[in-house]
Amino acid sequence: MSDETRRWLTDNGIDEVEALVPDIAGVARGKFFPADKFLKHSLRIPESIFLQGITGDYGEYEADRYDIDPDLELVPDYGTLRKVPWTHEPTACVIVDCFREGKRPLEHAPRQVLKRVLDLYAKKGWKPVIAPEVEFYLVQQNRDPDYPLEAPIGRAGRKELKGRMYSIDAVNEFDPIIESIYDYCEAMEIGADSLSHEDGAGQLEVNFQHGDPLELADQVFLFKRVAREAAHKHGIYATFMAKPMQGEPGSALHLHQSVVDIITGRNIFVNEDGTDSPLFHAFIGGLQRYVPQALVIFGPYVNSYRRFTRYLAAPINVQWGYDNRTVGLRVPRSDPENRRVENRIPGADVNPYLAIAASLACGYMGMIEGLAPTDAISGSAYKLEQALARDLFTALDLMEACQPLREMFGRDFLALYCAIKRAEQESYFQVISPWEREHLLLNV
Repeated sequence: MSDETRRWLTDNGIDEVEALVPDIAGVARGKFFPADKFLKHSLRIPESIFLQGITGDYGEYEADRYDIDPDLELVPDYGTLRKVPWTHEPTACVIVDCFREGKRPLEHAPRQVLKRVLDLYAKKGWKPVIAPEVEFYLVQQNRDPDYPLEAPIGRAGRKELKGRMYSIDAVNEFDPIIESIYDYCEAMEIGADSLSHEDGAGQLEVNFQHGDPLELADQVFLFKRVAREAAHKHGIYATFMAKPMQGEPGSALHLHQSVVDIITGRNIFVNEDGTDSPLFHAFIGGLQRYVPQALVIFGPYVNSYRRFTRYLAAPINVQWGYDNRTVGLRVPRSDPENRRVENRIPGADVNPYLAIAASLACGYMGMIEGLAPTDAISGSAYKLEQALARDLFTALDLMEACQPLREMFGRDFLALYCAIKRAEQESYFQVISPWEREHLLLNV
């Protein structure tokens, strides 16, 4: 730890420090320290946290090291050190990287997976630039999971209605929560930019300023905590479920992506005359070819696949087009230097490190392999074939069978990730749903 970091903790009167590990689900694991102990400790955590899914169950993964469950060494990335604004005592958090013995990075840790992809770009002299857009719902507190979620009640004392896209009045209904979100973001140096009301009842979207993929993944990881904590402060929930309510649009994490030449800073998606470059088309071709195989990263849970519903603000295929929100891969209207591709397929429930890594990996493979995209479409992609898997099992089979993805992410990551997802799917199948009780109980 540098003297500068020590001074920062002292100057800000920090009493406690959270060492945060983004796990496979994108959930914050880690350890909590009094500040003076944090300065003295070597940080360690069991490696098995990366074999545990969102349900708390462990994936079935054959590896001797998980039988003995060794420690990982945690190395703070002090560039991520921030204040935690919602705690009673002055608290800081820092995101840590995970290493095995011998200072070997844990290759299947989500942050390391993203670094692996970014290194591939760097070796080609390229630097990706991204800008995430994160959708989420505000909902009334729900203490019984057997009951459906309900839209929140705003300052007017009435339940929020759907169909109020971009309504300023609808946003004003939740001003206190939104002010808390922005206050927390400012305190944590999170580059949340504009906020708007989406089409769902209580559905909001926050746009982030474009920048470095790893820094933006860190910010989205932290932003989910910010939104949930701000909502808790005001007695409601913020949820990033992909499809939290029946009949309402799902929530996405749209990823705007471009690539610049490291030396010149030029956007490689355009030719000198401002027209689309061959690499731009190959990037789209890679997304079209590999996103369906990587879908289990963009849709990591059984709930994720409810979002891919025709005519309900989510893509159903990997068609692409200019300024067309019905496609999975949208090219927004822009000047040449800002030419980019918006991947609209990831849900808000993704691990941001893995979703960004997977999207950039698909585009990278397209550029390396010189893949050609289909023709851009100008009409509605909803009228075309459903080309994305509709369930988690199908998506898992597709990813496990894709050798290029296995090589891109590493065999350990792919096997471990799929083992966790299969455990989660099996856990889901043990639950008898209200639909089954309603339609089957007395009728079959």
